[in-house]
Amino acid sequence: MSKDKTVNAASVAATPASHSSEAFACTQAAHDAVGFIEIDEVLTLRRMAIRAPAPKGTVLFLHGFPETLTVWNGIATTLAHDYDVHAFDWPGYGQSSRPASERFSYAPRAYAQVLKAYIDRAGIDRSKLVIYATDIGALPVLLLALDEPTIARQIIVGDFAPFDRPQYMWENLQNLKAEPTASPTRAYMNKTSDEILQNVHRRGLSPDEQFDLPADVQQDMTRSWSLDGMTSADAFAHYYANFTGDQHYLEANLTWLKTPVKVIWGEKDIYITSEMGIEFAAKIGAKVDILSGIGHFPHLQKPEQTIEEIGA
Repeated sequence: MSKDKTVNAASVAATPASHSSEAFACTQAAHDAVGFIEIDEVLTLRRMAIRAPAPKGTVLFLHGFPETLTVWNGIATTLAHDYDVHAFDWPGYGQSSRPASERFSYAPRAYAQVLKAYIDRAGIDRSKLVIYATDIGALPVLLLALDEPTIARQIIVGDFAPFDRPQYMWENLQNLKAEPTASPTRAYMNKTSDEILQNVHRRGLSPDEQFDLPADVQQDMTRSWSLDGMTSADAFAHYYANFTGDQHYLEANLTWLKTPVKVIWGEKDIYITSEMGIEFAAKIGAKVDILSGIGHFPHLQKPEQTIEEIGA
């Protein structure tokens, strides 16, 4: 794997000649900012780090299933005019390591330790850090915040399952939580990977609301589905095998959650409904924004809204 590389946002700050050239410049800048960073003897993460000329702070993006760090490309290059921006592939996704489950559990708490190690190894100033986490990325950052309230200046989370509330979850997600339904569901997800990658972001949306993924994102997700004998669905299943216990731990220890948290949620999220977000926000006394007409992937459906959230 190649060594760590970064790019200064000043190199992409010139005024583009056209919308197409602007899109190309954003994609190229994000591509040039990608490298690898070692976490320990087992894990190496593919990461993106774009440096701003005079950063006001740092933003760290945490992706969900079945995504890779490429989902943040456009958002990252826009924000990088004013902020240092980081993102990485979780173990089991993208081009990051995929060790056997005997060596790495893929549990939310294990991901929390990966996150901590990344922040430390990347030398990020926690006092100026905003972490934006969606789907499988959100529970790990909250678990880490229980132990380390100063892990970030603020955390923004959404469209995830902080609590064990199967009634708020899509049936296949419920089925992954325990046997005897977990193994058949995992096998079915691997069998239908092409359909998942093509349509996971469209479900629950009307034809007028549905959208296509950028070509580079779609290609990277497809190319990265399977690596080193493990698929992203396998990693997802390992995560879910440990999910319920970590959900219970978070709920039992919410009084220790001192890091400022904001909650955002897609109104039309069919995978984890907005009732989950509303309950979570109420329990921690946080603000919740329910985004009208938005599904499970706000950052992909309306990236400009994500940029506004970070700026605010």
